[in-house]
Amino acid sequence: MTNQDIIDLNTRYLCNTYARFPVAFVRGEGCRLWDAEGKEYLDLFASLAVMNLGQCHPAVVRAVQDQVSTLTHISNLHHTVPQARLAELLCNHSFGDKVFFCNSGAEANEASIKLARKYGVDKRDGRYEILTVLGSFHGRTMATIAATGQEKVRQGFGPVLDGFRYVAYDDLEAMEAAVSDKTVAILVEPILGEGGVVVPRPGYLKGLRDICDRHDLLLIADEVQVGIGRTGTLFAYEHAGIEPDIMPLAKALGGGIPVGAMVARADIAESLNLGTHGSTFGGNAVACAAGVAVIDTLLNGGVLENCQKMGAYFLTRLQDLQAKFSCITEVRGQGLILGAALDRDGADIVNACLDQGLLINCAAGTVLRFIPPLIITQAEIDQGVAILENVLAQQ
Repeated sequence: MTNQDIIDLNTRYLCNTYARFPVAFVRGEGCRLWDAEGKEYLDLFASLAVMNLGQCHPAVVRAVQDQVSTLTHISNLHHTVPQARLAELLCNHSFGDKVFFCNSGAEANEASIKLARKYGVDKRDGRYEILTVLGSFHGRTMATIAATGQEKVRQGFGPVLDGFRYVAYDDLEAMEAAVSDKTVAILVEPILGEGGVVVPRPGYLKGLRDICDRHDLLLIADEVQVGIGRTGTLFAYEHAGIEPDIMPLAKALGGGIPVGAMVARADIAESLNLGTHGSTFGGNAVACAAGVAVIDTLLNGGVLENCQKMGAYFLTRLQDLQAKFSCITEVRGQGLILGAALDRDGADIVNACLDQGLLINCAAGTVLRFIPPLIITQAEIDQGVAILENVLAQQ
């Protein structure tokens, strides 16, 4: 089948919910993808920060093959080894004591919202309100669009779930002022991803932690996009020297296999007791086996160190482009989640890069976002920057 054959099939049978690019991929390895006609692409997008270990990483492939040939799925009325091992890894390498497994970032945030509300009923005199920030993104379910600080995701779906208020990002005074006697938690992304790769000032997360401690609130760190090594540490909150109370995870956790997780402290997690929440496929044996391979590789394979080193190098290369092209107004990010803010819409640049075999995307309309696999090399960064420079020179 050609690219166009596959595109035509999708157009005919799939709901039109995505602005898809005119390419159909059939194979991947590391930071490379090939379309149905054999054209090669350099991937600086990692399928929206999912493929942190790149395509078809040998450790993930082996784990999935071994698990699917042994035990594919068991309901959550019974126990499995992969689920137990992944939960143990997540707790041993984070602040958490307990894990709830699900299938996606939206579900992980949904579980976090439910836990915060249930905790408010159980231990905080019925508090239920959650403060979130403008520009945030937490998912596409009815609860998570209500939590998201972007009006465009809520349009057409009202009335949305009550109990959320939006506060300016990176503004501790505004957050402090927003706390009410109904507030039970603050939900925040350590770095705004969909909001345009916005990195808060040093001290912001610590300030939120202090606000939560003073007012007896829960701090929920949404690490769906920035967790699992993306910033150069296993979890982004580590950079701030604080610990959240609840942390939703997904995207890169399964190395391309769908899995989400909510990690929480034990005294909070006990509010999700028997019958209060569940997921048919959450903690699937194959997905958890993949997750174990991902975490093991990140911790023991030098990937985090590579992310730190290549992230710093990539940032300097983008700063070089900023010095050369006035359309780039700012370069920002941490680890290998980087953004180049533009003085114009970025769609044409993204499309031109695709034509030249480079995958990037645009967040918030005007921010080129670079979220490559964490295994990327300096030579691959140089190749990507060269393509981007050529595109910018023709704009």
